[in-house]
Formats: sequence, C-alpha cells, structure tokens
Amino acid sequence: MDKTTGKQPLAAQARALSKAGDWEQATLALRQLISEVTDVATLSLTINRDQYSLNSLNGTVELDDGRALFFKYHNEEGEDKTIEEYYNAELLRDSGFRVDVPLYACGEPGRQILLYQQRFDRRMADVCREIEFNHDWVAMLPVVEAQRRADQEIWTATLPTLHESTLNQVSAEPIHQLFYHRLISEGLTPGFGGRVASFYVDKAFQLGEERLSWQSLSNLRWVINGVPYAHSLRQLFADAAARLSPIALSHHGTLTAHGDAHNANVWYETSGERPQLVSFDPAFAGRHIPALLAEIKATFHNIFAHPLWLYEPARSAELYQVNVLRRGDTLYVDHNWQLTPLRAAFLDAKGKLYWQPLLDSLQRHGLLPANWQRLFRLAMFCCPTLVLNLRVDGGSGHTPDSSALGFAMAMMLGSEPLDNASDNFTDWLNGLTPTAPVPHEEA
Repeated sequence: MDKTTGKQPLAAQARALSKAGDWEQATLALRQLISEVTDVATLSLTINRDQYSLNSLNGTVELDDGRALFFKYHNEEGEDKTIEEYYNAELLRDSGFRVDVPLYACGEPGRQILLYQQRFDRRMADVCREIEFNHDWVAMLPVVEAQRRADQEIWTATLPTLHESTLNQVSAEPIHQLFYHRLISEGLTPGFGGRVASFYVDKAFQLGEERLSWQSLSNLRWVINGVPYAHSLRQLFADAAARLSPIALSHHGTLTAHGDAHNANVWYETSGERPQLVSFDPAFAGRHIPALLAEIKATFHNIFAHPLWLYEPARSAELYQVNVLRRGDTLYVDHNWQLTPLRAAFLDAKGKLYWQPLLDSLQRHGLLPANWQRLFRLAMFCCPTLVLNLRVDGGSGHTPDSSALGFAMAMMLGSEPLDNASDNFTDWLNGLTPTAPVPHEEA
C-alpha cells in the first residue's frame, strides 16, 4: 500500500483489476505506470488475454514518441524479481543465449514491469498451436528444425557454465519458486504447503464420474491405460519436497540457464535466412541453477502439456475420451491422449540434443546423482500439478475428464511403472542413460 495515496501500487492494482475482469481500469493503471517508468506519455495499451499467461500479464503499448513496446510483468506469489530479471537477461546474453534484453525495467515493489522493443514475430507457442489445430505436419518441418537448432545452441551455451556451487548459491536461485517453494509453507508439512495446500489439500475432486475427497484421492494407487504405477499423489508431493529442496540439490552440478524457456516465452523469429528461437521473460534464470531443473519446464510445457488439456481444458473433449473407475484402493484411468507428431519431434530433439549430452557431461565430471531419474520425474510431476489447479472448480477451467487426464499425466511423469510395464515417457527417459564413463574415485 502506498502510504501517500493509500492505494495499491500501480502494477499491483492492474493485477487485481485484471483478475476481477476489469480490463479497462487495469489498462489505465498500466498506462500510468508505463508513462512514469519511461517518462513518455502513452497513446494506447493492449493487454494480451491468452491461455499461456498463467502467472503474468503482457501486452503492447504505443508511446507518444512513436515507439511501440512489448510489456510484461510477473505475478508469482511473493516474487519481486523485475530488476533481477533484467540482469538475468544480460547474464544469458553474455553467456551466448539468444535472449531479448528489456529497454526499461522497474523493480519497485508493486510497480515491477519490463518493457521490450516490440516484435512482430509470433510466439513459438502460437505457431505450434496453429500447426496442431490444422494437422499441418508439413508446416511443422521448419518449426522442428528451428527447435533442434535452439536445443543445440542452448547446450552449446550451457556446457561452459557447468560447475559446482555452494548451498547458499543454489538456495538463492529464483528457479526454486517454480518447484520447492510451491510445496512448502511455514507450519505445514513439506510437500503439503504452498500451492499444494491452496489447490488440493482437504478439497473435493471430480475425476470423470468419480467424486473423491483429498484424503481418498491422495492415497490411491493408479493404473493408467493398463499400466500400474508405484506411487500415490501423497507420496509424490512428499518426495518432491524432500528431493527438490535446495539443500538436496546443492551437491550436484549447476549451470547458467533460463529456467523457464517454455514456448510462450520464446519468439519464432523469421527475419533472417532461417527461423530462429529467441527467449524472453528470464525471471527464473541464474548462474547456479541445479542442472537437472534447467530445462524441465521447457520439456514439460513444450511437449506433454499439449494439445489443449493444460492450457485449454474445456476444449479437450474435442480430442480425448477419458474413463475413470475406482476399485478399492486403486484408480483406473483410460484415455486416448498421445503426443502429436510435432511434440514427438520436440521430445526427440530435446533428448538427443540437450538432455543426453548434459547427463553425459555431468557423469563425466562426477556431478550426476545416482537417483537422477527420480529427481527428473519429480520435477516433471511438479509442472502440471503446481502451475495451475487441476481440480474442477479450481479456477483453471478444468472439466471432470480434463482433470482426470491432468492428474493421470502427472502420475505418468512422476511415478515409475510396476511389473516391468512401460509407457512412452519411461521408454524415452530410459533411453537417456548416460554413456560417459563413471569417474574413478581417488583413494
């Protein structure tokens, strides 16, 4: 609260107004803020209302001096990172990553905003969505090649930054806001605080025709498309809090990375000889990011969140049939979701061009934990369960079928199959077994 005016700061006002659906007043608040930050009057401002703006607002503004800028600010709980994000963009650029650096940055509490030179490129997420809606698998070819070049470039920029860090360095990284900090709250059992508490604990769930309490759902075993899985939801949340804490991750390799480079934070740049991907919004970038977390968000959101079920769940009935049945202590979910050709190509590229060389390098330097697959799975599990509320009536637009599909996806990613069964994700993950020799320990 501003002590002089008695009002919320302007960015905080805009956030509250937009959540309440008062876009006109939110626009006026942002126009005033941008005029104060740039010292130039604004002529017009448009807030983007898209399915990818999960925890941020963005849009375009026209200034009185003739410039058009792209603005964004992040809405993460308890997060005041705008100035850090500006420096993070410079860090990534200086390390060889393709990244936009803002022209203006304001980091005052409640007034955090970044302003970039406006681009007329499309976001990679929108390009991919159009391909999948049109089933245009020919149009996907240059997009896949651009993604492959980006994965190779990311790895090339990442490799020289691989190092060991101290606990204090790892703990200070903002990327934990996307994982560990969403699992904890003071006074609550780790794994059942943060967003887990606000989204799920003691809530009611409607999965298909089954209505379940948190107490029941969290303890059930899962069989998905005939494959039995080893863990319950309760076990995965508890395990994630234990194994993804900064202290647990501080003994492994760390590196410089964007940390949140999913395709809604990536431009599909077509002005050169061939398309290139350029990232922005590096709010969670840093020098000491645990290596196994660096590309998790991109791996999940660019691949397993599509089509529709995470970002546009109300429309998922157009594509998927989901059946849910509880028998005793087991929940059976059958569905027909599968990777599209586009997402399968992305998964192949990310595995071969980023994850495999990273795992090899970590092992070669003695920095790869023996339980790396467990850590990988738990981080992937956190993506769908903690970015949006998967419950029906949880504010994310989920239907009983899309909610069941979302939890089934999270379980497939987070838990190992039993009885020598397998699934596509398990097969892919097992294919990433490091090939570099394990270093000999000195006597």
